[in-house]
Amino acid sequence: MEHDSLADMILTAPAWARIGLTMRDETMRERAARAMAQSILERMGSPPEADRDQLPLPL
Repeated sequence: MEHDSLADMILTAPAWARIGLTMRDETMRERAARAMAQSILERMGSPPEADRDQLPLPL
């Protein structure tokens, strides 16, 4: 995995989860971390989006 793709996954995680990581409340930080991890795992499991400008090659 490249740094840029991981950074993109973090930046597209829910905003409340990114902000929640900085909270003083430990429970809120844990909930935010779980939400961010779930968001990243969902993005990792989905296939990359096809580029509309790329011509499909017959197999």
